[in-house]
Amino acid sequence: MIKEFKEFISRGNMMDLAVGVIIGAAFTAIVNSLVKDLINPLIGLFIGKIDLSNLKFTVGEATFKYGSFLNAVINFLIIALVVFFLIKLVNKMMPKKEVEEDDPTPTNEELYLRQIRDLLQEKTK
Repeated sequence: MIKEFKEFISRGNMMDLAVGVIIGAAFTAIVNSLVKDLINPLIGLFIGKIDLSNLKFTVGEATFKYGSFLNAVINFLIIALVVFFLIKLVNKMMPKKEVEEDDPTPTNEELYLRQIRDLLQEKTK
């Protein structure tokens, strides 16, 4: 059982996934810092507050922290944009597949279908 687990864990796909998760976690920290330390202060200059995460309003006893939500939206948009550009870059680097030309000679089935079509067209004239 341990041997099977060792084989499973050492497969290429599992290792690729592990590396992706680790890099993703590190990338999340970078994006969070970008939003918190650079983008939020810029937005804060326009709305008069430096820290967006402290933006909130209260209705009765309920407090709605919409600033934290704005931070999450900004984080998501930045991550989505970076992933979009990475995928475009990888797709550019990948070799393009050659499109195989279809065989111009029709199959027997296609020939029969053409004959049926032609016969039906003659009957409707």
